[in-house]
Amino acid sequence: QVQLMESGGGLVQAGGSLRLSCATSGSIFSFNAMNWYRQAPGKQRELVARITKGGSTNYADSVKGRFTISRDSAKNTVYLQMYSLKPEDTAVYYCNAEPTVGWDYWGQGTQVTVSS
Repeated sequence: QVQLMESGGGLVQAGGSLRLSCATSGSIFSFNAMNWYRQAPGKQRELVARITKGGSTNYADSVKGRFTISRDSAKNTVYLQMYSLKPEDTAVYYCNAEPTVGWDYWGQGTQVTVSS
């Protein structure tokens, strides 16, 4: 059973930075892609950033130029570096892994709160 463990969330002032980490119990290259999603209160979960096995990245328009997804294969960890945070970035952030076959895996989520 694959486990994803997020860390790095917290409270930060607007304009500040945070780095989220997602450590996997298996090789990150066993997945087609790894993603960061977020869900704000009363809103649907949305895809924030994605990195494919081949290294291609995609971002939601709302975070382009401010967030960067990256990975460290030696540590089986995916990161989400967040700069210039805004109050509207406040949400629970979830790590997601897309296996070749079967259902996606999800982490437990980490809270990010940006104060104005």
